[in-house]
Amino acid sequence: MKELLNIMQKKQKKKPINNNPIGIFDSGFGGLTVMSEICKVLPYENLIYFGDTAHVPYGSKSQNTVIKFSKEIVSFLIKQKVKLIVIACNTATAFALPVLQKKFKIPIVGVIKPGAKISILASKNKKIGIIGTEGTINSKSYPKEINKLAKVKVYQQACPLFVPIVEEGFINCEFTYAIVQKYIQPLLNKKIDTIVLGCTHYPLLKNIIRKHLAGNITLIDSAQAISQEVKNILIEKNLLANNDKPYFKFYVSDNPLKFKKIGYRFFGREITNIKKIDLE
Repeated sequence: MKELLNIMQKKQKKKPINNNPIGIFDSGFGGLTVMSEICKVLPYENLIYFGDTAHVPYGSKSQNTVIKFSKEIVSFLIKQKVKLIVIACNTATAFALPVLQKKFKIPIVGVIKPGAKISILASKNKKIGIIGTEGTINSKSYPKEINKLAKVKVYQQACPLFVPIVEEGFINCEFTYAIVQKYIQPLLNKKIDTIVLGCTHYPLLKNIIRKHLAGNITLIDSAQAISQEVKNILIEKNLLANNDKPYFKFYVSDNPLKFKKIGYRFFGREITNIKKIDLE
């Protein structure tokens, strides 16, 4: 009887982690497009977002540097008792995901594999275009991931000006249309029928990019793809939350006021509850 009591007490002390938050991180603002999609797909989940605004952008940094920052952020999110971590950054996914999955026991997912899967299903002529930061393109992570799953031709295009255009709010300017045309045209010349937005900033340029595409070209938003992947993992692990009033928390490594101002464009709603923290 005493042993049975002890077992019951232990079970009572062990809290279920279903309602623990999902952790999401990016080098800055772009990952908020992923967070926004997760809100739509999983409306009962608590979410914690970390934007490494002190070190943005990751796209031009070395692999070792990105891995270092990513380890520090994951360690911080684990201290917040998250149940799953989303790397909402293509560069960090390309450079750090395998290292993080090996080092930490918590489920960690990145944006590249889900986007790769969807692009293969979408492409009819098996010619896929990838646009992304220099770091993501140089890593060749999308071609590697896509070619693991299917034999298709993958063409890449670095678009280094897209991130500053989005963050400065120059989305509807005349020169933005010209820049989009310049970056997209080489892919169109390859007769691709699918383009993957290989950066979480790029969903804000979707409407402009579409204007340069023929009607038969499919645009893949990796933010939407990763959201469905997260849902599938939570269902598989029986970790779906049932929060009536889910909370959102935001952490940054620098300049919370700027994050609040610019972040609104990415998240699509007002951002509150922001804290600046030092990881080191």
